Amino acid sequence: MRVLESVLGLSACVGGVLGALQQVTGFGTNPTGIQMYISVPAKVATNPAIIVALHPCGGTASEWYSHTKLPSYSESNGFILIYPQTTKYSSCWDVNNAGSLTHGGNGDALGIISMVNYTLNKYNGDKSKVFVMGGSSGAMMSNVMVGSYPDVFAAGAAYSGVAFGCCAGSKSEPTPFGANQTCAQGLTHTADDWAKFVYNAYPGYTGKRPRFLVAHGLADTLVRPQCAYEQLKQWSKVLGVTNTANKTGSGVEEGTAYTQMIYGDSNQLVGYIGQGVGHIAPPVEPVLLKFFAITS
Repeated sequence: MRVLESVLGLSACVGGVLGALQQVTGFGTNPTGIQMYISVPAKVATNPAIIVALHPCGGTASEWYSHTKLPSYSESNGFILIYPQTTKYSSCWDVNNAGSLTHGGNGDALGIISMVNYTLNKYNGDKSKVFVMGGSSGAMMSNVMVGSYPDVFAAGAAYSGVAFGCCAGSKSEPTPFGANQTCAQGLTHTADDWAKFVYNAYPGYTGKRPRFLVAHGLADTLVRPQCAYEQLKQWSKVLGVTNTANKTGSGVEEGTAYTQMIYGDSNQLVGYIGQGVGHIAPPVEPVLLKFFAITS
């Protein structure tokens, strides 16, 4: 296995300089030829947590690395960041293909799982603390990862995404320019039907399901706000939880523009729906890391 150091995405932080974003080759099974980049802090925690961070359409690993403050939090908390990268479909993830929507299939999802396994093995990572987050197409792929691989991820977060299986079977490329925009415009199903997409991805699976966070803007015209409610509908059914409380105002950690929708207890399923927020709803790192139980 070979690691290629890249100077992309370097930035300063309190107490030192972030480790360079590195490209990793030979990380394992990779049916669609996606690329792996990794950010390892100067002081890795014992049995570190791992976060997979998925870029949006048209994005790159280095751009998404620079888009959030997660690398800085990685330095102070010792977790490892994986930044997968795709260059197909205008650099959008294959959220419509059966290969990714099936456990053990031959899509982008399997390459990402190989990256996780490589990192767990190389850095003695904690298998119970593997997480995924992403924006737009990356948010859609975050839904895909927790749906197809519930045995790998403890939790996920989607910033302006769509439900698992929303694009299933579409013959159009999964891009904002594709002919089929039915999903992104707010495709609706019943909770039972949405749940069936998840169950059919991994038939016979009876283990624990990942917790999930949904953040979405009401001013999003590219991936319509209804897509957020459909995700919450899907995962509430899969997790067996109901909407127990809604919060607004200064008590919402994501920001005063957001309504916080809590399902079950506050750490199982949560939605943040933002008034005046467009595409992509910006990740709020302290909220995300608290939801992942990496920080308190």
